[in-house]
Amino acid sequence: MGFIPWQRGTRTTTAREGVGVGVQTPTNKKRWSNLMPIFVTIVVLAEIAFLSRLDIAEKAAIVHTWTNSFYSSDSTLLSTVSYSSVHGAASVLPLPTQVEASSGADNNDGTENCKEWLEREDAVTYSRDFQTEPIWVLDTEQEWKTCAVRCKFGIDHQSKKKPDAAFGYPQERGIASVLRSMESSQYYPDNNVDQARRKGYNVVMTTSLSSDVPVGYFSWAEYDIMAPLQPKTEKALAAAFISNCGAHNFRLQALQGLETLNIKIDSYGSCRRNRNGRVDKVEALKRYKFSLAFENSNEEDYVTEKFFQSLVAGSVPVVVGAPNIQEFAPAPGSVLHIKEPSDVPSVAKTMEYLAQNADRYNQSLRWKYEGPSDSFKALVDMAAVHSSCRLCIHLATKIRESEEQNQKRPCKCMKDSETVYHIYVRERGRFEMDSIFLRSSNLTLATLESAVLTKFNSVNHIPIWKEERPESIRGGDELKIYRIYPVGLTQRQALYTFRFNGDGDLRNYVERNLCAKFEVIFV
Repeated sequence: MGFIPWQRGTRTTTAREGVGVGVQTPTNKKRWSNLMPIFVTIVVLAEIAFLSRLDIAEKAAIVHTWTNSFYSSDSTLLSTVSYSSVHGAASVLPLPTQVEASSGADNNDGTENCKEWLEREDAVTYSRDFQTEPIWVLDTEQEWKTCAVRCKFGIDHQSKKKPDAAFGYPQERGIASVLRSMESSQYYPDNNVDQARRKGYNVVMTTSLSSDVPVGYFSWAEYDIMAPLQPKTEKALAAAFISNCGAHNFRLQALQGLETLNIKIDSYGSCRRNRNGRVDKVEALKRYKFSLAFENSNEEDYVTEKFFQSLVAGSVPVVVGAPNIQEFAPAPGSVLHIKEPSDVPSVAKTMEYLAQNADRYNQSLRWKYEGPSDSFKALVDMAAVHSSCRLCIHLATKIRESEEQNQKRPCKCMKDSETVYHIYVRERGRFEMDSIFLRSSNLTLATLESAVLTKFNSVNHIPIWKEERPESIRGGDELKIYRIYPVGLTQRQALYTFRFNGDGDLRNYVERNLCAKFEVIFV
């Protein structure tokens, strides 16, 4: 039922009872004043009966608020949680022009009943429990029991249900088609995200951070990125492992250009080989000041093991490849980038300068002692959850979102003349959402961050990457937020391009996206 404010000189009707209240005139004013206590008593008793599903304490608090408000000045706009008997939904009364100040996002200041009501009314009964009915993907046999969503990969001839997804071209309606590849789109055009969409793929998994589920060449588990440095004992400045001599970029031209400029290079690959290639690549790289991490194509986010092996070895990478390679750098000044063939002379000059100046060269590797930047950690931490698990989380999230669209949820309520917004948050790599509450008088970016930290600290949350990161850069128990962003953004948006443009932008987003969902990246 919607409790609608009664005001002088208006005609209002309660949504449930359809009781009309007439306009007051000088002739009936006194009579109406005498009847007021009786009328209030009837309204209060009716509301108590209607709220029988609430606990006694909550019921008494609400009735007490309504009774006091009804006897207040009739020019005051009443504000409270407004319940509706239609579809179990709630309507929210208009806000006054001036709202009361709030000292925080989630204070113990009397908003508890409002929050409990939102937790209950916004709850969705989903048709599927992903712990008992795993996400099923047609693929080689495997099962991810440690994932936030249970994942089953394989073929089940006994099952009468359809799988949730299958790798390869779109096959059957109702089964999501997934493209998964770690190759460059310059060699395999379908790996381009836009091209894959046009082909009909529902989920794209490539090295592009703009894909639905990125599959990069990086992870803390695969590469010992923080491995200690070793002395640089080789006379040659750089080492190269290049075997594809027909690459779709200028990497061979760059290699020849550096050699022409008297940069001594030991080549272990089949292209311009001058050293025996039967060596452990990373162990060999540890002895060189520089490593030529030359990719076979220059494509955004296409950064392969060549680059990450250089980081492990503590050899400064000289890169031909991804135009955004600096986003993958562990620290400013830790990577040299040959963007165009015309850059070769300047890069060669920098290599010679660093090789002759030990202090300056050591600055390029300082991150090995002090730890990489937060942006680098946030990037590599993504891989702490395997891409197959992240695929299952993506599919399960989409399934739940489709069911939530058919639910009528209030997502906000009124308390103390202001709105309390119900917002959901989860750590990247997790599935289930946790609730936080923000008040309209303090709906700011700082308050959102504070509310998130308070929520996760209250349950002694351990970041998902904690066990996989090298111990030297795990940090203490204190949580540190790197990004908070809406669920559904790509990792490129989340890590590099998305920002709320001030508090007003956040407010507009929350007001337009009721029960807004966010992901948080801890570093």
